[in-house]
Amino acid sequence: MPKWALFPRMRFTRQVLLLQIGVVVLVVGLGVALVSSLLRSVLTEQYGERALAIARSVAADPVVVAGAAARRQGGPLEVRAQAVTASTNALFVVITDDKQIRLAHPTPSEVGKQVSTRADDALAGKEVVSAVQRGTLGVSVRSKVPIWQGKRVVGEVSVGFEVAALTGEVNQLIVLTSVFAAGALLLGAGASALLNRRLRRVTHGLEPHELTELLYEREAVLHGIGEGVLAVDAQQRVTVRNDEAERLLGTPLAVGTPLAELDLSPRVRKAVAEGLPVDNLLAVAGDRVLVVNSRAVRREERPLGTVLTFRDRTDLDTLTRELDGIRSLSDGLRAQRHEFANRLHTLSGLLQLGHHAEAEEYLQTLTETTGARAEPPGEQVADPYLQALLVAKSEQAQEKGMELRLSDDTLVLAAVTDPVAAGTVIGNLVDNALHAARMGPRRPAAVELGLLADGTTLHVSVVDSGPGVPESLRDKLFDEGVSTKLAPGHGLGLALARHAARAHGGDVWLADPGGGATGALFVAKLPGLLSGPAS
Repeated sequence: MPKWALFPRMRFTRQVLLLQIGVVVLVVGLGVALVSSLLRSVLTEQYGERALAIARSVAADPVVVAGAAARRQGGPLEVRAQAVTASTNALFVVITDDKQIRLAHPTPSEVGKQVSTRADDALAGKEVVSAVQRGTLGVSVRSKVPIWQGKRVVGEVSVGFEVAALTGEVNQLIVLTSVFAAGALLLGAGASALLNRRLRRVTHGLEPHELTELLYEREAVLHGIGEGVLAVDAQQRVTVRNDEAERLLGTPLAVGTPLAELDLSPRVRKAVAEGLPVDNLLAVAGDRVLVVNSRAVRREERPLGTVLTFRDRTDLDTLTRELDGIRSLSDGLRAQRHEFANRLHTLSGLLQLGHHAEAEEYLQTLTETTGARAEPPGEQVADPYLQALLVAKSEQAQEKGMELRLSDDTLVLAAVTDPVAAGTVIGNLVDNALHAARMGPRRPAAVELGLLADGTTLHVSVVDSGPGVPESLRDKLFDEGVSTKLAPGHGLGLALARHAARAHGGDVWLADPGGGATGALFVAKLPGLLSGPAS
């Protein structure tokens, strides 16, 4: 059972307050008790030392020494003892002989009797200091001193002070100490109350079990959703993140790390820096295309930070490209079916009309033009993935009335180790080149693709017949969102291609912006993308 369940009706902050006050009371009480004990001990020692000094002075008096040696009771000894008692406010001054018989006592009837408290140590030549004993006059703090005559002990002097006087002084000091203790208690209680108030304000009045439940719920939500979540504070330091965010961004997101030290997309940094709401922003992270949403968080007009969510659009883009390829293939097959049907109808009509020579000539013409369709690249490219990609792009170019051809020096006899990276780089470069060629003034529109293997490194070059890259875009061509296309959602292809190439230790760059006799020339270097010769 949790500790807070022991007090189900009492708030945790109140429990803390009562506990703190209880601790303060206990500490103050123990302090007062300790001080009282020390005060009593000190005062007892002081009274004992005072009694010892008086007893020494009396024991050194020649009259007392002579009277004790002669065992004379009363008389001068009684006078001396009463005078010292009156002058020192002592409870008693008692003089005895070496047989412990009283020679002087405040009560005359006690003279000549045996002392009530033994004085063996004093008669043995030792001084007794601060002894609390009960005698005929009550409990007192007393000291005893031997009376020497030469080298012989002839008696002893006992001086005592009433314990009530000691107790009175102790009580006065305890009262004074208690006043300070009460002040300390009030101060401690006040500090505890302020701390309790501060605790309520910091926790917004939530109980510990409620805070625990909130923590569990936060962890469940953060790590249970399929989106990446990243929260930064007002100083742009990471405060909250989940595993999905680290996976999508491809970088560790340690709590407390400044956003500037993370390898994030410029678009993401800009979204956080501006503090404006962002919806469905496309950004590149590694080889992924992410959809980013951003919201600034405020509380009572005070900025608390920014929360970003990430969704992976890479799979969706892959499916979209595959669907486009299938659609293009379907359209091509449909066009071929219609074309084939039209040719059959024409041939059937010629035969029905008896124009056999014309039908034979028509068949010969169809046989010669059938090879115009896109064919596999043959022995120049051996990898099946590259062959399929080139056939698909060639069909796509033909559909748009353009030509995609391989350069004369193209030669790749090795197998591709990462078809996805190869498709990302080559596919995006060819797509951009086809678009540029179609939008350019030169006809026929064409794109030339060069592929060359150098060990395990694949070199790619793509040149189009378009107008070239405008000078205003050359320095930022590979930035996210930069595109010559007017439709929204573009500007990610080149950025993705560069990220994929750099992930393999290579790069993609603009070798020639074009604009003269040819269009732009893009070059890519992909180390480690090839293995041994394809079988």
